[in-house]
Amino acid sequence: QVQLVESGGGLVQPEGSLRLSCAASGFIFRNYDMAWYRQAPAKQRESVASIHTSGSTVYAASVKGRFTISRDNAKNTVYLQMNNLQPEDTAVYYCNANFRQSSRYDYWGQGTQVTVSS
Repeated sequence: QVQLVESGGGLVQPEGSLRLSCAASGFIFRNYDMAWYRQAPAKQRESVASIHTSGSTVYAASVKGRFTISRDNAKNTVYLQMNNLQPEDTAVYYCNANFRQSSRYDYWGQGTQVTVSS
């Protein structure tokens, strides 16, 4: 029932930009905190950006100033605008939805590949 479907990944050159989208369904989107995580080969999955139901945002230090997370509650969609991409940003990016920091109401998408290379 719950679905999170990421899109927008691909191959991009260093200093380029991509915009990721995550379309959500099966839950009350406006009541959930949303986040983007990423996992690179041989590395742990890490949170890169989060947006609260209030609209407040949190960014990992590695992406602060380059990435922007936003949400459109009318479209049940969360976005990640990624600018000035660097090779170290290469990873699978995952969309996450969480209700009040619970484990019961914690949902994940399948992921979308982002590759930054010359």
